[in-house]
Amino acid sequence: QVQLVESGGGLVQAGGSLRLSCAASGSISSINAMGWNRQAPGKQREMVASITSGGSTNYADSVKGRFTISRDSAKNTVYLQMNSLKPEDTAVYYCNTYFVYSGTFDRGSSWGRGTQVTVSS
Repeated sequence: QVQLVESGGGLVQAGGSLRLSCAASGSISSINAMGWNRQAPGKQREMVASITSGGSTNYADSVKGRFTISRDSAKNTVYLQMNSLKPEDTAVYYCNTYFVYSGTFDRGSSWGRGTQVTVSS
């Protein structure tokens, strides 16, 4: 079983910054990609940013230039640095990962439980 634990959410004023962290643990041989998604009230979950094992990154247009995703492969941890936050960034942020199970070649995916980010105007 693979677990993801997110941290770093909270309440911040518009223009402020937050840094989210997500640590993966469990029967992991290797991680292919990790990412962040978010879901605002009444809206569908959307991709925010992702990073592959090779370091390639991808961002939603709405966060380009403001958010930066990074990872510490040794710790199976992914970070999301969020700057210049806007009220429309308010959402529950979920971490997800695509990995290979230990001792096998089987691939899997897992989601965290989410962390709330609230940006006040």
